[in-house]
Amino acid sequence: MKVISAEQMKDLEGRAIAECGISGETLMERAGKGVADSISELARISEVARPRVLFAAGKGNNGGDAFVAARILVEQGVDAEVWLAGTNDQVRGDAKTQMVKMSESGVRMRQMPMESDWEGISSIDMNWDIVVDGLIGTGLKGAVKALTASAIAFVNRASRRSLVMAIDLPSGLNADMQETVGEAVHADLTVTMGLPKHGLLTASGIECVGNLKVVDLGISPAFIEHLECPLELIVAEEVRALFGRRPRNAHKGSFGHVLIVGGSAGRSGAIVMAAQAALRSGVGLVSVVTPRSVWSNVAASMKEAMVFAGEETTSGVLTPDFWPDGVKDLKAFDAVLVGPGMGTQDECRLVVMDIIRRCKVPLVLDADALNVHKRRDRLIPTATCAVIMTPHPGELARFMAEDVAVIQSDRLDACRRAVEATKATVVLKGAGTIVAASGEKPAVNMTGNPGMAKGGSGDILAGIIVGLLGQGLAPVAASKAGVYIQGRAGDRAALRLSQAGMLARDIIDEIPFVMRELCGR
Repeated sequence: MKVISAEQMKDLEGRAIAECGISGETLMERAGKGVADSISELARISEVARPRVLFAAGKGNNGGDAFVAARILVEQGVDAEVWLAGTNDQVRGDAKTQMVKMSESGVRMRQMPMESDWEGISSIDMNWDIVVDGLIGTGLKGAVKALTASAIAFVNRASRRSLVMAIDLPSGLNADMQETVGEAVHADLTVTMGLPKHGLLTASGIECVGNLKVVDLGISPAFIEHLECPLELIVAEEVRALFGRRPRNAHKGSFGHVLIVGGSAGRSGAIVMAAQAALRSGVGLVSVVTPRSVWSNVAASMKEAMVFAGEETTSGVLTPDFWPDGVKDLKAFDAVLVGPGMGTQDECRLVVMDIIRRCKVPLVLDADALNVHKRRDRLIPTATCAVIMTPHPGELARFMAEDVAVIQSDRLDACRRAVEATKATVVLKGAGTIVAASGEKPAVNMTGNPGMAKGGSGDILAGIIVGLLGQGLAPVAASKAGVYIQGRAGDRAALRLSQAGMLARDIIDEIPFVMRELCGR
């Protein structure tokens, strides 16, 4: 999905009103319904049966969206109320219309026109399940005013106990600028309207936005088609389009066979999670090769995979001639993953080099399969197969012989340079994971959360991607879908279990539910 400027979004809405006869009130109704639906989904996944919802609303259109959402939720029986950063007579236009409709439906609204109104709220009184930021949207120019700043500070204090959702973009964040000016709301989920805006995907934006969901306002695709944009957002609708209905007479061979190579003494969990994630992605068959000393543990952990014991060194890593019977011919597989838990000894480097030279099917290089390379290794560009690299910033820094701070200071540029150096599809992990490839616009993924910053999460992503490759998805499509699915599964796990308490394996447990969301069955 295209990422655009606030001015481009304003022009789109203007065209919808002028050329398609869609009123501003209708656009606001659609936006508010999208917010209400997102709140209901957030409560459902969080397993909150009767959520208490507070809307912090401004006097403009952002507040109007909040008025619509509050009215819809109350009509559905949800306990919701609105606190207005201002007075009733300061609300104008379509927002005024929606405020009147909201009041007539019985929604409680409290006028809070003074900074002290927001500053005097005790933490004891902050007992909402979800707090919704509807204070200010794309109209922000410069720093926020004192009243709005007080309301923003209140929302951030409330976030210690409540989930926070922002409407369109977190208040205090400029839709186009690279940095915030003053305090901004830190949301768990931002529900943006029409199309995502540039400011949401900057370094400052990613810190404030949380997950990002886009509400369809019904603007004609013809208006969007020719918009110039340098960046894309990975969204559920585009991932969903990659999956068709499975044939009724399908068998295990219909959905591909992948090979996963890795593991070592003391590090067998990585390859187990990669293989389990591949199986959950929908691939038909998974074969695993791991050192003989850990073979029994790996095999016992995966009843559905075929696990082969490879010859190993005295340090417990695979030898260069490790290949057991049954997996020597790489052409027998639809995709290959190498690296999880493999180790970085010289023998491991030889194993990776051999696979890169021989592989003719899509190949995923993850973790130690990247760590064994020496400063911009020139072997990867010579591969005769499609290569997908899945580094975290530290791994990419080592590969590019750069400092991590350089990679993180401009992640998009780092991805572009890595693609140019390797000719591979590059998946740079982290908050706002980037998928980049030659001839493709870079795409950012906004699913995922800090609870996934634990050992094993990267192995799961690599497993999902190789599983999708095995099912026939192209490298860029598999990478985009993989990062979305892994992040969405992590979000579901965090909402059920907490970010602090979730484990990497909880992500695997949620993959089937994400696939159900995407595929319907």
